[in-house]
Amino acid sequence: MQRSRDLVWDGCLNVRDLGGHRTEDGGETRFGAVVRADSVRQLTPDGWQALVDYDISTVIDLRGDHERAEDPPAELPVEVLHVPFMEADEREWKEIEGRLEAAVDAAPDVAAATRDVYLIFLEHFRQNVAAGIRAVAHAPEGGVVVHCVGGKDRTGLLTAFLLHLAGVDNDQIAADYALSGERLRPRHETWFAAAESEEELEELQRIAQTPAESMVGVFGELERRYGTVEGFLRDAGVSDEELELARARLRA
Repeated sequence: MQRSRDLVWDGCLNVRDLGGHRTEDGGETRFGAVVRADSVRQLTPDGWQALVDYDISTVIDLRGDHERAEDPPAELPVEVLHVPFMEADEREWKEIEGRLEAAVDAAPDVAAATRDVYLIFLEHFRQNVAAGIRAVAHAPEGGVVVHCVGGKDRTGLLTAFLLHLAGVDNDQIAADYALSGERLRPRHETWFAAAESEEELEELQRIAQTPAESMVGVFGELERRYGTVEGFLRDAGVSDEELELARARLRA
């Protein structure tokens, strides 16, 4: 019987194990090693119990300080590492926002816009990306949960890198990324209903999408710029030892 990657942790919508993916050398990623999720702060007591019962020992929180201030940490039965994936001061954000708007305006479709937005983030926050990989690589024994707010963009990128390092092909990585749009539909429907203008609704509908082609495009462009995805990660500051440790976490 095939084991399901989808996990039901009450309070969250977008939780799944990175195990069970075929690898290019004929293996399979290991269940129970890394779980991706939307914000675990949403978990009910039953949801927290499900997380603990799944033998999770470390939570890697990719949210920024301002998000944590709005959503204070609860008392947790696991170690929490705060590793912001995108953290910038007001001046930096203004500069980034201008580049993001230009990229979205220039893109021919949503998939291209999402790809180009991700590439801007990855290049600007490369040290943060490296810190996320490093946190997973050096986490103690036991399961690791990686989460942000929706578990779609920041979590989607970091877990895509982890799957790539484990030897999973781009199509499977992109398919896993694309699932988040479906899983988060209840949250996104609430966004759409609250939109105050057609412009706002269109923007929210774009942001909510997770086209598989976007992730394939991100990896293709990183390979073009750096030779390999690992080349980008090394350039960001991840050592060969840390790349191997991250790979080993998902391999039997």
